[in-house]
Amino acid sequence: MTRLFLDGTIQPAKSVHVSGEKAHYISTVLRCKIHDILIVTDSTGAAYSARISAITRKEATLAITEPFCQDNEPPIDIILLQGLLKGEKMDLVIQKATELGVTEIVPVITERSQIRETRKVQRWQKIGGEASRQCGRNRIPLIHEPDAFEAVIASQGIKRGIIFWEEEGAPFSAAVDKCKGEKKIVLCIGPEGGFSGKEIKTAEERGFSVASLGRRILRAETAAIASITMVQFLLGDLGGRE
Repeated sequence: MTRLFLDGTIQPAKSVHVSGEKAHYISTVLRCKIHDILIVTDSTGAAYSARISAITRKEATLAITEPFCQDNEPPIDIILLQGLLKGEKMDLVIQKATELGVTEIVPVITERSQIRETRKVQRWQKIGGEASRQCGRNRIPLIHEPDAFEAVIASQGIKRGIIFWEEEGAPFSAAVDKCKGEKKIVLCIGPEGGFSGKEIKTAEERGFSVASLGRRILRAETAAIASITMVQFLLGDLGGRE
């Protein structure tokens, strides 16, 4: 069933009015009609069944009928600190990280970042929203404005974090074992050129475990997808439904 994300808080047994791009999506892309049922999710992650009571290309009215009790969020919050990537690589990371259940994505500017500023955050938020809708998530991940690597890890209040370094590091499984029982894990992936030794040392001082993803050197976008997948398999819900 199609899921639609709405801003603000939904009130049960009330009607909500949708306009602009969301109304166009319902009427033109989905070709919905009066009496069709949608799943609508508000900014708190609460989901409801809603029946379309009126619809045009520019606006629609949805009558909230009942709570939709299906929680598709993983039991662990994963925050991805991703070194800024060039071109469409960052788009890919945003999309796949969202599908894999990441809670927050923080683009970070590192010593070896080949780009140091961007105006793509709004685009990334849209990609995250589309990916969340496609895979049936209850929430859209929070995508932050890019910030300096040192500033980000200093402000995260990290209890358990893993930073990946191609030069050395403990086996990934050992780093994940240290995170068992935690409700939040921070994964840090470098840009195309990887992290510097100075950045690795700073991360260790802030509580990160330095880990390796094996003997092969992975592209940054591959490393992000692989690490999230393994954490969700070992500590999340990717291993199967309970």
